[in-house]
Amino acid sequence: MAEHALRISPPGTPRATIMFVPPLFEEANRSRRTLVVAMRALAADGFAAVLPDLPGQNESLIPLDQVDLGIWQNALAETAAAIDGPLIIASVRGGALIDHRAQAAAWWRLAPVSGASLLRTLMRARVAADREAGATTSLESLQADAATAPLLLAGNRLSPRMIAQLGSAEVQPAAPLRTVTLGSGTDAVAGTPLWLRAEPGEDAAMAAAIATDIAAWSKTCGIS
Repeated sequence: MAEHALRISPPGTPRATIMFVPPLFEEANRSRRTLVVAMRALAADGFAAVLPDLPGQNESLIPLDQVDLGIWQNALAETAAAIDGPLIIASVRGGALIDHRAQAAAWWRLAPVSGASLLRTLMRARVAADREAGATTSLESLQADAATAPLLLAGNRLSPRMIAQLGSAEVQPAAPLRTVTLGSGTDAVAGTPLWLRAEPGEDAAMAAAIATDIAAWSKTCGIS
């Protein structure tokens, strides 16, 4: 079953399509508004931009505890295969863990992170929430629980398979690839780490910087 995808298109034939792969889990909610602003900026520059839902996320009818990283990787590959013309995959944070099975003309990654780092953050948040609620848990006890049953982490009910995969997942090679960080310099975009905010936010300047950098990368790759 095809998942919902937000698409913003320019008038006429697009120079290329940019498929955004958002951060994973709660980080996606905190970053979505800025990514949509970046998509609009790209459309104004002649690109089509697509932001697909992952199975188990947003409008998906599939329960999250029935998916794993492999399912997400295959879903993105299927979405990419249905896009006509040149495609650039733009992944943010944990999105870079699931973008490598798709076929594309180029990849662009912002602040990629390992699965183990994401999992530690989720588990620490669970331990802190349990402590506030008067319960006693630890990273070790949560890991033990996650080996045999789904675990609720920051509002996400994750299967044992998903948690095991996250623990060992690393960003995979892709080519041609541009990797950027937040900050200043030739391999950075100016902005704030939206994924660390307590609530969803919007950084218009960061969105503009993302769009500009992706458009420049497209030209460097000879795509548009």
